[in-house]
Amino acid sequence: MDTDRVIRSNVEAELDFDPSLDAKGIGVAVKGGIVTLTGHVPSFPQVIAAERAAQRVRNVRAVAQDLRVRLPGLFQHADDAIARRAANILKWSVGTAPTIKVSVHAGWVTLSGEVEWGFEKQEAERMVRRLGGVIGVSNTITVKPKIRPVRVKAAITAALKRHAELEGSAINVAVEGSTVTLSGKVNAWRERKMAENAAWAIPGVTEVRDQITLA
Repeated sequence: MDTDRVIRSNVEAELDFDPSLDAKGIGVAVKGGIVTLTGHVPSFPQVIAAERAAQRVRNVRAVAQDLRVRLPGLFQHADDAIARRAANILKWSVGTAPTIKVSVHAGWVTLSGEVEWGFEKQEAERMVRRLGGVIGVSNTITVKPKIRPVRVKAAITAALKRHAELEGSAINVAVEGSTVTLSGKVNAWRERKMAENAAWAIPGVTEVRDQITLA
C-alpha cells in the first residue's frame, strides 16, 4: 500500500492534471490514507471537482475538504443579482419553482420552501450551484407529497378491504386538502382504530377526523 507521502504526491498530481481545476490555492494533507484539502478555489463547482479528483487516487480512504471559494475581483456578483438569476433558472428548470424561496448572503445561497418530489429538491440545488458568484448552498427545502383526494380515498378503501374484520363494515372516506374524514359504522371499537390507522398510513395526510360509530 502507498505511504501517505506517495498518496499526497498523487493527489497533488491529479489536482494539477484536472483541466476543470485551478489548483494553485489548494493544500493537501494525508494521514492514514485520509486526505484533507484546504485553501481556496475560484468557484464552487471547483470545490466539488477537487474532492472528486482526490477520491480518484488509489488508496485514498476518505476525503475531507475545507476549501473556500475566493472569487476573482472581476467575477464577484451582488447578492441581489445572484438571487435574481437563481429564481429565473429555477423557474425554467423546476416545475414547482414558485414554492421554492431563494435568499443570498455574501454569495451563499439558501433554498427553502416545499416540493412534492425529492428529485425537485436535488435538481434545484444542482442548478443553483452552477451559477456564477455562488460560493455555497444550504438546501433546506422540504419534500411534502401532495394529497390527491381520489388516490387517497382509493388507497384507504383498499386497505380497509384487506382487513377481514372490516369487510362487512360501512365506512365512508372523504378527503379535503390533507385532511381525511372517516364516517359510517363498524361492529367494534377495534375496527374503528384499524380504519383510522389505515388513513394515517397514507403519505401526506396531516389530520384524520374519526366520525365512525358503532353499529
